[in-house]
Amino acid sequence: MTDALPQVEIGEDERLDLENLATGAFHPLRGFMTREEALSVAEAMRLPSGEVWTIPILLQLPEKPRVGRGDQVVLVHRGEKVALLQVEEAYALDLEALARAVFGTESPAHPGVRRLLAKGPYALGGRVEVLRWRPRGPLEKTPEEVRGFFQERGWRKVVAFQTRNAPHRAHEYLIRLGLEMADGVLVHPILGAKKEDDFPTEVIVKAYQALIEGFLPQDRVVLFGLATPMRYAGPKEAVFHALVRRNFGATHFLVGRDHAGVGDFYDPYAAHRIFDQLPPLGIEVLRVGAVFFCPLCGGMASEKTCPEGHREKRLSVSMTQVRALLREGRAPPPELVRPELVPILREGVR
Repeated sequence: MTDALPQVEIGEDERLDLENLATGAFHPLRGFMTREEALSVAEAMRLPSGEVWTIPILLQLPEKPRVGRGDQVVLVHRGEKVALLQVEEAYALDLEALARAVFGTESPAHPGVRRLLAKGPYALGGRVEVLRWRPRGPLEKTPEEVRGFFQERGWRKVVAFQTRNAPHRAHEYLIRLGLEMADGVLVHPILGAKKEDDFPTEVIVKAYQALIEGFLPQDRVVLFGLATPMRYAGPKEAVFHALVRRNFGATHFLVGRDHAGVGDFYDPYAAHRIFDQLPPLGIEVLRVGAVFFCPLCGGMASEKTCPEGHREKRLSVSMTQVRALLREGRAPPPELVRPELVPILREGVR
């Protein structure tokens, strides 16, 4: 049936995206975006229907496609037919303008911009039908499966914690904060592509498993994964992350300092302020400021819990710092990372 149809080769990012479209993880999207949808999202943070969405979900191509509206296309990944696309539109993209609208920059030094520019200036928009699903790992659950898990546990109030990194003390602080106010916490790391100097996914997962098994109440914390790439779009990606976790059944979403940021491209609290521009999203956003170790307070603290007079004594906690110490062959101090996790993190140092 599909043998006579034109074929389009897609990459791993697009395969993950099409499956997220099919499972409802990217609701209300139903397919790869048309030009109107992409521009509306990039410029107004709304779909043409008026619903909030902040990240274009695109099927980009390096060459002009030889198909148009009404055609069916087979999407091929590594030689395997994985999906059918009902083409609504074939169009060209102004990638630099799109990058400025989404990422606030067109600099190729930004990993999200670099990936956008590399994928090509053409795109196909339309609904997808999965022909062959990827083999899923044990942490990969559909939104329906995760919502069912919460229902079985009796979790009515669920805080979702987004992460692209292995856990340090500040991450643990945020998880514990979620536990104080919810029936359970969903730790939901990104399983897709990340920038080269981030920890490998397997190390991130292994470290969170060790943290949860050794130091958190296992009946109130669950570790699942989100199979999508990081975009590093700062505030707009914070909204995207919140909307996706709403689809998975979370009622609350933690947004920390410099959420989904990279380098110095975003103000550290832009991801807090962006939600003030939006209507209610169906998920409550929990905005948390900088988290650090304060020797005078005697532990982890935040800007809301540590006196201003302690400022000069505060020890910032960042994974960049942790990676630098590990590369030098030094163990990060226990104020930055639990000693029990250091051997795992060493496995991911490049």
